[in-house]
Amino acid sequence: MKHFRISFLVTFVCLAVAGWWGYEKAGMAGAMSALGIAIILGVMEVSLSFDNAVVNASVLKTWDAFWRKLFLGVGIIIAVFGMRLLFPLVIVAVAADIGLTEVWTLALNNPDEYSRHLTNHHAEVAAFGGMFLLMVFLNFLLDPEKETHWLGNFEKKIGSLGKVSSVSIMIALGVLLGSLSIVEEAQKFVVLISGLWGVLIYVGVDAISSYLEKGEEGESGVGDMVKKGGIGGFLYLEVLDASFSFDGVIGAFAITKDVVIIMLGLAIGAMFVRSMTVYLVDKGTLDQYVYLEHGAHYAIGILAVIMLASMKFHVPELFTGLIGVAFILASLWSSLQYKKKQKGLALQA
Repeated sequence: MKHFRISFLVTFVCLAVAGWWGYEKAGMAGAMSALGIAIILGVMEVSLSFDNAVVNASVLKTWDAFWRKLFLGVGIIIAVFGMRLLFPLVIVAVAADIGLTEVWTLALNNPDEYSRHLTNHHAEVAAFGGMFLLMVFLNFLLDPEKETHWLGNFEKKIGSLGKVSSVSIMIALGVLLGSLSIVEEAQKFVVLISGLWGVLIYVGVDAISSYLEKGEEGESGVGDMVKKGGIGGFLYLEVLDASFSFDGVIGAFAITKDVVIIMLGLAIGAMFVRSMTVYLVDKGTLDQYVYLEHGAHYAIGILAVIMLASMKFHVPELFTGLIGVAFILASLWSSLQYKKKQKGLALQA
């Protein structure tokens, strides 16, 4: 329970602010409504991002306590205020060619108009997030050095394709070009550019991480601390969170148009996802359940496809959340079966 103390504290503060905000606008009825919506949004965020927590844990498990605390501290500030509040405001500001202050006023006083601007540019954001997540999935799947394979020889043979240089980039670009066929003619160029940025950001963060990890072991000072902490990994996790979070922001507008309640509700969920990540690392859950990381990455692959499909088709948030949970549960069940089998073999020996 100690891993979730801060999450419960944040939840209490966010719900208190949500209740006050609702009360200021519509009295006691407004307060109760705001509390209910904030709770619903928090649960939705956790269900949509559980696979994110598992993948985060696979990166975070090599970090020391300092960087884990930084991920919970600075990382959560970026996740809540940066990705769930500021980033949508910036998108609307650029799209409508107005200042951030005016956009904030628009979000508070005319949420329907703000929501319309935001959803009008969903295709570009979906292309960026979808391509970044697809790169995450492909680089996990097409790893020839991966020893554990959830789908057996089939997955092993697919993984061997990773021996071909840049095969994941080639596949991702092919998917991006194919996805342009479902986009309206007027949007094709901006969607293409957004998708290319998703690939470039992934490659760039990976390059930074690789460069820092190849530093000399004898080096000391700040540079050495950064390498041990994993600044490349920190950047990777923040971009990964951004890819997950914006889809949740768009989905939240189907529940309420109040940007303050959206931020508070998603903040609750984001904090629990962060705490869940640290819990998985501290308990060594990924080592105990060997296919859990596989399930999370397959869920990310499906989410990437859903995000790209959402450029034309509406995909219910409930379906997106449930399919991710389904992959996690399936991988958990397979892990338990694997443990049982290994235990039986040990007894026979």
